[in-house]
Amino acid sequence: MTAAYVALEGGHVLEGRGRVPGTARGELVFTTAYTGYEESLTDPSYEEQVLTFSYPLIGNYGVREERFEDDQVHPRAVLAKELTEDVTDWLESEGVPAIDHLDTREIVTDIRDQGAMKCGIAVGDDVTEDDALEQLEACKAMSDHTDIGAQVSVEEPVVHGADNDGPNVALVDCGAKGSIIDSLLEREATVHVLPYDSDVADVEAVDPDVLFISNGPGDPANYEDAAALVETFVEDTPVAGICLGQQIVARALGGTTEKMTFGHRGVNQPVLDLESGRVVMTTQNHGYTVADPGDHLEVTQINVNDDTPEGIDGIEYDVITRQYHPEANPGPEDTLDFFDDVLAMVDGEPHRAVPADD
Repeated sequence: MTAAYVALEGGHVLEGRGRVPGTARGELVFTTAYTGYEESLTDPSYEEQVLTFSYPLIGNYGVREERFEDDQVHPRAVLAKELTEDVTDWLESEGVPAIDHLDTREIVTDIRDQGAMKCGIAVGDDVTEDDALEQLEACKAMSDHTDIGAQVSVEEPVVHGADNDGPNVALVDCGAKGSIIDSLLEREATVHVLPYDSDVADVEAVDPDVLFISNGPGDPANYEDAAALVETFVEDTPVAGICLGQQIVARALGGTTEKMTFGHRGVNQPVLDLESGRVVMTTQNHGYTVADPGDHLEVTQINVNDDTPEGIDGIEYDVITRQYHPEANPGPEDTLDFFDDVLAMVDGEPHRAVPADD
């Protein structure tokens, strides 16, 4: 059996079965999703992280490229109770180390008790615990990845749906999932995907009807360029955001953010709409949250489990953001109407916090 070691912050080392050789380091996190491993593994928000699957069998329905959210695997390494050959063959082709035959229940419990932590990974015929510990020693805290946006963003503007008849959306790509773009295209929007560090002139060049800040990895405090765009355009242009985008928008308008203990990662996070009293199930993947929305924004939705902000709307500005992923992929489709609400702001229409009951 190929040797495989996971060195955890604090010095504890786990041993498992090596499935894909290599060394890696990153922030150790977990997802509770039962399905959607293809979408999770290609989600740019997992950049610089080591992903643990809490569900015991990963790969039981194969690997299909049409489910990918991006053109590469983003976690630095993958941990599971059991991985199928379909998944390990895919990870090997991507050069992503993988380990299974681990007690993932213990790993998840440790993360819940101690928080997301640094870890080092070593897999191979000749590796030792010391190799994993060396990787751990070199691991940086997530907030120290000050230019992580460069690792997941487009380098040059890209236009999707140029012939569509709907609004012009400037999507600032901080690590956008493909299904966000697809959701806007399905509503006939023209989507201009812009680099995460775009300036005011870059946005003005596309004459947007909506400024949209995407999801992505890392600390929202490290996305100063995107926050500056929100500050500049919010008085005259509707602003929307998803996940990291919500945090960036809040910071830009006077709010504050904070790192969570272990974050929300899964497809069954319950969200309460404060006005309607309705609870919807959502897909989430984030380790930071809005601590205080500030004076220009109000919290309209909260997480049922811990009361963290899930939806934020503008008080005097046309702003609508969501901490969860309304596009799902994977997950429930309870909140797909978010994209209708975003585009409705272009016409000055009031948005619906949640879709109406049938």
